[in-house]
Amino acid sequence: MSARLPTHLAVGALLRRVNDSGGMAVVRASGEAQSGAVLVLLCEGRSLRAVERMRGIDDRDVLIAAGPDDGDSAAVEEYWRLRRRRDPDLWVIELDVPDAERFVAETMLVD
Repeated sequence: MSARLPTHLAVGALLRRVNDSGGMAVVRASGEAQSGAVLVLLCEGRSLRAVERMRGIDDRDVLIAAGPDDGDSAAVEEYWRLRRRRDPDLWVIELDVPDAERFVAETMLVD
């Protein structure tokens, strides 16, 4: 049995933590509340990159790089919009906070 929180609760916790720390966190697209996948857009200066929470082979959540990794913000935008068209259950969250990936890992990964 999985200890994973429903997606809407994990997303809400992530939004609160980032906003409480003085960063900015917004939902670009809401997905399926209980078990939707989560794609997180990380603002790093003028570039944008994406990570996704995935279930690993050992039944633990991990973060993996998703989409283009060349720092091309337009390509990342196109990537997530295409993913969203193919998977309407997908959540897309944007974070603009120092060390954003740490916030995602601490909030959304289950031990």
